[in-house]
Amino acid sequence: MLIRSARASDLNQLLQLSAVLPLGMTSMPFDKSTWEKKLAVIEESLMDSPNPDVERVYLLVMEDTDSGRIVGTAGVVAGVGLTHPFYNYKLSKDVKVSEALDIRRTSNLLNLVNDFTGETELISLFLLPEFRSRYAGQFLSRCRYVFMSDFPERFSDVVFAEIRGYLDESEKSPFWEHLGKKFFNLPFAKADFISAVNGSQFISDLMPRFPVYLELLPEEAVSVIGKPHDEAAPAKRLLEREGFTFNGTIDIFDAGPVMECRRENIASMTNSREAKVAAITDAALTEKDADALCIVSNGELANYRLTLTPVKLQSDDEVILPESAAKLIEVEAGSRVRILEIMAGSNGK
Repeated sequence: MLIRSARASDLNQLLQLSAVLPLGMTSMPFDKSTWEKKLAVIEESLMDSPNPDVERVYLLVMEDTDSGRIVGTAGVVAGVGLTHPFYNYKLSKDVKVSEALDIRRTSNLLNLVNDFTGETELISLFLLPEFRSRYAGQFLSRCRYVFMSDFPERFSDVVFAEIRGYLDESEKSPFWEHLGKKFFNLPFAKADFISAVNGSQFISDLMPRFPVYLELLPEEAVSVIGKPHDEAAPAKRLLEREGFTFNGTIDIFDAGPVMECRRENIASMTNSREAKVAAITDAALTEKDADALCIVSNGELANYRLTLTPVKLQSDDEVILPESAAKLIEVEAGSRVRILEIMAGSNGK
């Protein structure tokens, strides 16, 4: 498998991929004009000096090298909320005490916030079910951390990801039904789509700025706050293994948890390292022969490419690559690459 930066010529394939996405993945709507705009932003973001006052979008696509088909995506947005306001709900408490009545009451509140403005968001993680083979999902998820390690100056100190929230058996969000729908009078899917295609101005226009008291909502809505969709639970676990935590911020539509972590604490970023390609071998290299199975990137922004491959480790900063992997990411002996060990091989120390 090859992972590379998305480009304008990927439009039709990305649109086809959007058509099979699950409900709630708003960063990849099935809308051609939205994709055309997004690909233009991606191209601008990959410039040497992108505009720091607007959102920058980086989208990596997984390509099946046998067919050339795009089978998965993983993205990063830098400067969230700089182009369009970005909203979340934040859980908090309000304590009131009456000494005269000897009563103490603690209320649970949801406050509409823009706390992640200017930060970095992980988006668009999706892999077609038929390609979810061993290591493929891990490769796709963790390639974003390698990318951020290659170009750290482009990203903020705080990284977060919104996890899809719980939907019932009829694909309805209990949270939306009992809160958001009261103000927008729209089905959940329609509101989600409008937000993805037209931005969040309608949220600013219609959503009340006053805190929402959870005690006024039915238990059906309160019980799903911070609860991930069943299909999104594995993505949440991957984030937790990287060091991300849920700190009480949720999505305003489906109440899915927002996971966050400081960039320097993300495990894959801490563990990735630069290395020199000491040699390229034309011998077949298997996991049994290798010292490690690694994600390897070429570190070239204008032609960014990664692959997952068995490698030989000459030292901490020298690596031997199989010829097939070197060709995929277009490097040669003497090139500088970044590696992230996924697991030790049979010969691993």
